[in-house]
Parts: sequence; structure tokens; C-alpha cells
Amino acid sequence: MAAPQPKTMTADEFLLWCLDQDERYELVDGVPVPMRAMAGASTAHDRISSNIIGTVFAQLRGTGCWPTTPDTAVRTKINRVRRPDVTIECAPPDQKSYEARNPVAAFEVLSPTTEGTDKLVKLPEYMRHPTLRTIALISPFGMVVHLYQRDDAGEWQGVRLRSPEDAFDIQGTTVKLSLGEIYDGVPLGAVG
Repeated sequence: MAAPQPKTMTADEFLLWCLDQDERYELVDGVPVPMRAMAGASTAHDRISSNIIGTVFAQLRGTGCWPTTPDTAVRTKINRVRRPDVTIECAPPDQKSYEARNPVAAFEVLSPTTEGTDKLVKLPEYMRHPTLRTIALISPFGMVVHLYQRDDAGEWQGVRLRSPEDAFDIQGTTVKLSLGEIYDGVPLGAVG
């Protein structure tokens, strides 16, 4: 049985509270918010996430970094915790932790119900995170990736990628990821 939901909580309280829940939550301004919009994600959404995890895992094997699923939280503020579709974590594993301690990349696969929040709310939160260096917002409707990366001065630079040959490095890792790999087996024009 799910534990009663407190009115507001810290990120630490939230991560412990989540252990007793039947569904996945994010923390927004101290309040747990269910991720219902992601329940039953489309096949295109799932395929894109799986493609990223598989490609990234193969390239990161033995490096000390690895891809994570939305089960691993990313703390974006004192009272905000997000769950990207895929995160690249580069910290030694800690069996007692439920969050990424050194995330270097965050991937969000957009959907009609989350696109506004992903672009207008989560993107600025991710950009303020001190260790994130790459953020990708990925459309499941067609081959479009909005890529944001920090330059050497720490400023964010954005570019829109649209071709299977377009590729980018994940800063702080050995990963190079192409849109052809991200969209492998995903029908273009799929409904997300």
C-alpha cells in the first residue's frame, strides 16, 4: 500500500518516500507530482529510449560511466527532482543512492503531454545543474533533436539536428551518438 503523501518535502525526504510508491514521481517545489503523462509511452518513445541506452552502454563499457533509466533521479534544485528518460552518470556506483550524483547528459523524449514542460521548465532546470554538459530533447514524431551543450566558457549552445548522419559527442565521455542510432527502427512520423 502506498504511503500517504506529505504536503511538502525536501529532495532527500522525497527520494525515501518514493521507495514506498507504486508509480514514478518527480518533485516540483517540494510537492510530489506523478509522472502519469509518461505511463504507456508510445512504441516510438520507448524505442528511442532503448536505442540511446543500448548505444551509450556499448560505448561506455569499462569507462566508469553508464546510462540510467528514469528510475534514477536527477536533483535540479533543493526542492526539485526530475527523472530524464535517459541520463549518463559518471560517478562510482552507490547501492544506497537513488539519484545520479554526477550526471553529464540528460535525454528527454518529447510527447504531446510533456513537450511544453520539457522545453519550458525542465530544460532551464537541467541547464542550471552544475555537472550536466549535454541535454537532448528528442522528437518521436520525426527526426529532430534539439541539442544543448556547454562550451569551454560554461555557456550553453543549442543546435537542431535533423539528418541520420548528424552526430554529437557526449562531453565528458567517450560517446559519439548519431541520429541514425537514436532513430534506428523508429518509423518517421510516428505518433508519440
